[in-house]
Amino acid sequence: MFEIHREEITWADRPLVIETGKVARQADGAVMVTYGETTVLATVVGEAKPRPGIDFFPLSVHYQEKYYAAGKIPGGYLKREARPTEKDTLTSRLIDRPIRPLFAKGYNNETQVILTVLSHDLENDPDIVAMVGASAALTISGIPFLGPIGGARVGMIDGEFILNPTVDEVAEGDLDLVVAGTNDAVLMVESEAKELSEDTMLKAVMFGHEGFQPVIEAIIRLAEKCAKEPRDINAPDTSELFAKVEKMAAGDLAAAYAIPEKMERQDAVGAVRARVMDELCPEEGTGEDAGQVGGVFKKLEKQIVRGSILKTGKRIDGRGLADVRKIVSEVGVLPRTHGAALFTRGETQALCITTLGTSDDEQFVDSLDGTRRENFMLHYNFPPYSVGEAGRIGFTGRREIGHGKLAWRALHPVMPGKDDFPYTLRVVSEITESNGSSSMATVCGTSLSLMDAGVPLKRPVSGIAMGLIKEGDEFAVLSDILGDEDHLGDMDFKVAGTEKGITSLQMDIKITGITEDIMSQALEQAKDGRAHILGEMAKALTENRAEVGEFAPRIEVIHIPVDKIRDVIGTGGKIIRQIVEETGAKVNVSDDGTVSVASSDKASIEAALKWIKGITAEPEAGMIYDGKVVKVVDFGAFVNFFGPKDGLVHISQLAPHRVGKVTDIVNEGDSVKVKLLGFDDRGKVRLSMKMVDQETGEEINQ
Repeated sequence: MFEIHREEITWADRPLVIETGKVARQADGAVMVTYGETTVLATVVGEAKPRPGIDFFPLSVHYQEKYYAAGKIPGGYLKREARPTEKDTLTSRLIDRPIRPLFAKGYNNETQVILTVLSHDLENDPDIVAMVGASAALTISGIPFLGPIGGARVGMIDGEFILNPTVDEVAEGDLDLVVAGTNDAVLMVESEAKELSEDTMLKAVMFGHEGFQPVIEAIIRLAEKCAKEPRDINAPDTSELFAKVEKMAAGDLAAAYAIPEKMERQDAVGAVRARVMDELCPEEGTGEDAGQVGGVFKKLEKQIVRGSILKTGKRIDGRGLADVRKIVSEVGVLPRTHGAALFTRGETQALCITTLGTSDDEQFVDSLDGTRRENFMLHYNFPPYSVGEAGRIGFTGRREIGHGKLAWRALHPVMPGKDDFPYTLRVVSEITESNGSSSMATVCGTSLSLMDAGVPLKRPVSGIAMGLIKEGDEFAVLSDILGDEDHLGDMDFKVAGTEKGITSLQMDIKITGITEDIMSQALEQAKDGRAHILGEMAKALTENRAEVGEFAPRIEVIHIPVDKIRDVIGTGGKIIRQIVEETGAKVNVSDDGTVSVASSDKASIEAALKWIKGITAEPEAGMIYDGKVVKVVDFGAFVNFFGPKDGLVHISQLAPHRVGKVTDIVNEGDSVKVKLLGFDDRGKVRLSMKMVDQETGEEINQ
């Protein structure tokens, strides 16, 4: 029999329970974590032996929300959970990032973490619960994991930080920040903010770091009772191999990394690597182990590049630590799109295209807490040609989803409300060239593209990626990092925002954490970089265009009484279909009486609005209206003059003179102008033609 172990604490005024030994007992590590009434099962399995010939760590994290957790049945034909949702993918990445740096060097066994949401109370987001579960499962598994880690969400309402805010509190506040780390350092940050200062963001990170310390202590207590014996890594000693590779390649590799152009530098580094592999591994199965040689060569690359930066203060392409590459911003680059911008920073380029749509184009997003409609979408594509490679296309990977969401978070706080700009917006960022942060290029390009489309952003947004080289107590913070600096460095720190403050902050650390001082310096250096980039963007466009483009739909919004909605829609939708067919405009009626009318033709919009107003408005006595004779009788003519409303023009009101026969003056189908005299005792409409000049429409004084 397995023994059940349990730790329970009160965390941010709610109970947190971590339990192991009851469920999934054949996994290397398995815990059930419950926070409030949200429950996640976290499991981890690591293969007994490493896969032969690999020089990387094959870790996979899979977060999955089950609809039964919220008492729901999935939609669709199959009625079961299908491929991962965007939330599943983003949360998997969120948990992967802080745990990946903490596996012991030399451990390359395939490891899989699966996190299953079993119950959701619609208040506590399962992502933090899953992160705690992943940490606890790894800590007790015996896998060489240098944790545990903790994680927390930080919100802010009225200037006060909130630890683990509820879903409603996050929506109400000015900040949604997730931070993860060990007991003495921060490993990961992900956030969206409403233009907050660097100082506020730093305080929020440290508030969250302090807030999850009780969780780390609870996981340690659990591990002391039930953790498995740690595995032996048996990492091979490669010191002699490193000395051999260093002697063979150090000089040529240093020369290769002195080449500023990316493609030439890659070719030179590739040639050095090929020569080393040919000499040390001449044929498959002979000489040195190819995987070990590849790992040692990468270690030499890091030593040369990092040492040079720390020693000289100069980067691979000759820039100083805080220098930003040359920026070129262009707008209006495509003839038929609604908005387009080409943002180029050094050898990184993003072509961002904006499309304006109506409420019919909104995205329906299903989640455990219900279905919501999203009217701002940002999709990021990273084709293989952007880095000079041929590869698979057509599949949206985790990286593309994550980078797109990061850019979305950066722009979302400055987007106009639907009442101010009633469009559905889709931006697509095509990365056409990449050497450095393409996600931050997407932020800049998207900001320009939206303004080019006439979207009234509160302020333009720019973004910059920062890097870190740290050896012992010595470190260097790098602004606007290259791809090689990201690959060989210790930190990927992305900051986006306006001139007023930060809208998004994302940080990933490849070492065991960074201090508050390093983070503070990175934020201040990033602030200067963002300001510089905003200045370069302003050379193309400083604010949104006054009107949407020629080919974009126009949308007009009016509000009608709720009790008039059925009159506009008609029985079975008859009236609204007729309006759409005859005017050519799109019409959408919301339950609160908001009516949006859209068309690229202004006349179509005006015709539809006039029709709708005619249905919903009430006629005013004394006003003159255009009408159409719909029926002729002996005593007068019935005229349709105000939407569906008809009124009688008595024979005595047809003309200034005596009329013997109604058809002497009007016939069915005639267009006439009438004055509304008022209503009789029975509420019937009384109209007059003789009081109106039928040519000019002006009133005739009698």
